[in-house]
Amino acid sequence: MAPIPELAPELAPEPVPDSLAACRRLDRDDPLSALTGRFRLPAGVVYLDGNSLGPLPRASEAAVRRATAGEWGRSLVRGWNADDWIGLPARTAARIAPLIGAEAEEVACADSVSVNLFKLAAGALALKPDRKVLLAAERDFPTDGYMLQGLSRLRPDIRIRIVPHHEIAGALSNDVALLVLSHADYRTGALADLSGLSRQAAEAGVLTLWDLSHTAGLAPIGLAAAGADMAVGCGYKYLNGGPGAPAFAFLARRHHEAFANPLSGWMGHERPFDFAPGYAPAAGAARLMAGTPPILSLTALHAALEVFEGLQPAALLARSRTLSDLFLARAAPALEAHGFTCVSPARREARGGHLSFAHPQAYSVVQALIAAGVIGDFRAPDLMRLGFSPLFLRRADVWAAADRFAQVMETGAWRDPAFAEKQRVT
Repeated sequence: MAPIPELAPELAPEPVPDSLAACRRLDRDDPLSALTGRFRLPAGVVYLDGNSLGPLPRASEAAVRRATAGEWGRSLVRGWNADDWIGLPARTAARIAPLIGAEAEEVACADSVSVNLFKLAAGALALKPDRKVLLAAERDFPTDGYMLQGLSRLRPDIRIRIVPHHEIAGALSNDVALLVLSHADYRTGALADLSGLSRQAAEAGVLTLWDLSHTAGLAPIGLAAAGADMAVGCGYKYLNGGPGAPAFAFLARRHHEAFANPLSGWMGHERPFDFAPGYAPAAGAARLMAGTPPILSLTALHAALEVFEGLQPAALLARSRTLSDLFLARAAPALEAHGFTCVSPARREARGGHLSFAHPQAYSVVQALIAAGVIGDFRAPDLMRLGFSPLFLRRADVWAAADRFAQVMETGAWRDPAFAEKQRVT
């Protein structure tokens, strides 16, 4: 994958098209629209949930078929060498690295976001032994907080300090070891100032750990340029790696020698097949590995990342905002008439790839929309969340989604009692 600039200027907004025909003309002239054909999408469905689970890339479908019948089925255990399964985590990390503004040796592809966050947070505390506070923001993604709580039970000498997001900079005191923040708010899509807060944290002697789950594959990130220390992110949202795809972890080069992985499994060993009794960490971010890599899942993610070849994150984010602007404009009358409140930033430059709308019956509305062929999702307690992934959505799709939303609300279809029945996964 060719190097991608770490940061890029905001592209000028596109005027909102005033008709479906105009949407189709713009789509026809937009090179990114051709990427839709590289995904398997059900006919008649507008998929506005790629911020939760990306659709199936055709390349991944073919790659997994090859990996099962052509590799596992043919090579058996020999596939670790014959098909270089052992090198797949590093090859996948190398494809992710330019998307987050890092070097390949600073990224490991392994485990889940939660497990990687635990590894990095525990390792960060060891790098700052005289500081005993983990700093985080209110209402960031809950599992990040859960992992910190679990770490604090193992380390009763540390404390977790939670403050409102706007108070983060002022809370960077000399007892804070690590700042843990999401780059994009999972509820609203609001973007944090990754560069500014990383710089302020460094000036205060505080390490940074960023959760990139809602921006990797969508937006310019520039970890190295920002001076970030650590980061985690998932492979199944904008990276389209499949349900439960392996996650990734970033560890800045300057920390490689001193960082100790608390989950010191054999795949993070410098010579795993020596089966030595003592642990010696691998070089670079590879020391963040632990257990045996899930080859079939990694195969799907590795193939999914092909689509980013030659693409600029700034252009992807601009396209996503173009699509969300179109939805806002087209759906505005229905949103206002039926009491929806947009809780995402009004200023487009402040938001990532999704919009969230508060409504007392948001769950029922989302279920009715799904029945109408527009797949979004619900986030408790009252949010309808719609994602505008730039790789497979077209303007004409968003126009249709807005029209179907208006129809669901105007006909009262969402009032069907069946749509109020909560499912296990919302």
